[in-house]
Amino acid sequence: MTDFQKYIQRYLDLIPSENWLEELKLVGEKTVSLYSYLTEEQSKFAYATGKWTLKEVLLHLSDTERVFQYRILAFARGEKSELPGFDEESYAAHSFANERSLESLLEEYQLIRNSTLILVQTLSLLVLNNIGTANGNQISVETICKLIVGHNIHHLNVVEERYLPEL
Repeated sequence: MTDFQKYIQRYLDLIPSENWLEELKLVGEKTVSLYSYLTEEQSKFAYATGKWTLKEVLLHLSDTERVFQYRILAFARGEKSELPGFDEESYAAHSFANERSLESLLEEYQLIRNSTLILVQTLSLLVLNNIGTANGNQISVETICKLIVGHNIHHLNVVEERYLPEL
């Protein structure tokens, strides 16, 4: 198993069932529910110096999902060119998430998740096994779909374990 496979496996292992499409819906609902209970002040909280605020975590989920959506679309449509990676730390540093309202970040997250659901629900089963290259690694359309789920679950776990107890 390559380092990349080990890296993504930690996210895939978090998905509680084989029905990743249903899990995509459920984790989206859970994310919205959790963030809906936060106040504007709480959403600016980071559990340690140098860690993202809750707003930055939410926008990170949106940014990552957008990148993964493009990869899904490209590989499902037969793209053969290698797609670039992205530096999540740089994206967060340039996001200005903390200058936005929590409401606007939640609205964006929900719109992106709905867009993802439409995209993946309309994919032909024939393209789920399509392989493309992103950030120097080969990956299937289905695996990228599952990564959205596992990545979201990972960050919700961090929020529940490290942020919420401190609020």
